[in-house]
Amino acid sequence: MADPFLSIQHVRKSFGATTVVEDFNLDVERGEFVSFLGPSGCGKTTVLRMVAGFEEPSAGKIVVGGKDITTLKPNQRNVGMVFQAYALFPNLTVAQNIGFGLKVAGMSKADIDARVAEMLGIIKLPQMADRYPYQLSGGQQQRIALARAIAPKPKLLLLDEPLSALDAKVRVSLREEIRSIQKKLGITTIFVTHDQEEALSISDRIAVMYGGKAEQVGTPFEIYNRPATKFVANFVGTLNVLEGTVTDAASGKVRVNSEEVLLKGKLNGSKSGDTLSLALRPEAISLGRQPGRDSSLSGEISEVHFLGSVIRVRVGIGGNTVSLDTFNSPATPPPAVGEKAEISFSSSDMLVLH
Repeated sequence: MADPFLSIQHVRKSFGATTVVEDFNLDVERGEFVSFLGPSGCGKTTVLRMVAGFEEPSAGKIVVGGKDITTLKPNQRNVGMVFQAYALFPNLTVAQNIGFGLKVAGMSKADIDARVAEMLGIIKLPQMADRYPYQLSGGQQQRIALARAIAPKPKLLLLDEPLSALDAKVRVSLREEIRSIQKKLGITTIFVTHDQEEALSISDRIAVMYGGKAEQVGTPFEIYNRPATKFVANFVGTLNVLEGTVTDAASGKVRVNSEEVLLKGKLNGSKSGDTLSLALRPEAISLGRQPGRDSSLSGEISEVHFLGSVIRVRVGIGGNTVSLDTFNSPATPPPAVGEKAEISFSSSDMLVLH
């Protein structure tokens, strides 16, 4: 990245003796949508608050558009922020809430009215201008909070788990709407979430965080298909983990249960007899031998769950259990618990977890 719009450089944050963010680095391009994804307490909101100016880093610096903003106050940064709680003013109408920042900035009433009308059009609530927050649904209130944040045309938009208080159906529609508005306006955006599906579905890139650090930064495709650490592999998506013993490191041979599988490439840093954690995504596995699947393991059906279009099958392989989904076919009954089974997969789909 030649000239990042936002650059977070070696940022650390401690509260007393407790370090909550440690040597965090991230460059974000202008107009990019980046999600911070991780469990509670991993430091993602603290990083966001340091970018916003609500917390000052214990070390490191934050640069926006080539300007060091590390010690600037929040109102000097031209940053828009949307919180989990809608934080709307209950005694102000929708229009007054959206125009609040513009009024503080000294904009004329005519210009405020025009910008508020534009914002209401963007969030598709043009008829709500004269209502009060208590007259709106949760999803509508969060749309108003978003409109208020982007009305002053901020350089950066920061979203701190803005959808977590909403029900599942509203979350899906609103996250798509947020992404659509962000693309339309071209605002550089940081989105904090603990929901992997949310991050995977709307982000240009994801920073997966754990223990105050970025475990991996990459596109959703990279994060899901090529996890860099065991934490990322387990946290993002569903994962089957198998224990294997190296039988020939040079050729990539590993024994799982009593059968040998061949992994792609040499097992650098491993030697014969070493135990490895091997991972397979459910969608990489087929029941029975299938064309294009060059590896297989034998086991026994331990669970079968009929889910309509999909049948979820669990296969016991030695001391491990592997989950996979197979499509429902009216002409073919699902496998029965206790049946012997063979699973097949491509050796290139098996990950070695570090």
